Amino acid sequence: MNSPVYGLRVASIIAGFGSVAHFVRFFLGFQVNIGGQTVPVWFSGPGFVVLGLLSFWFWKLSLAAKPATPAA
Repeated sequence: MNSPVYGLRVASIIAGFGSVAHFVRFFLGFQVNIGGQTVPVWFSGPGFVVLGLLSFWFWKLSLAAKPATPAA
């Protein structure tokens, strides 16, 4: 299981979940505190876009990547 295809797809799925989490937070307004400071809700807008684009990019790369061939 040393294939770059699997790695790219896993990274795509993780980035996709992060993007969905930012989308939900942006519209429902959940409060997030880091180190005692409240993170503004508007941070989730760019987070949604960036993670969504990364997810799409990783998935597209996984479709173009060739699976690793097993050693003989």
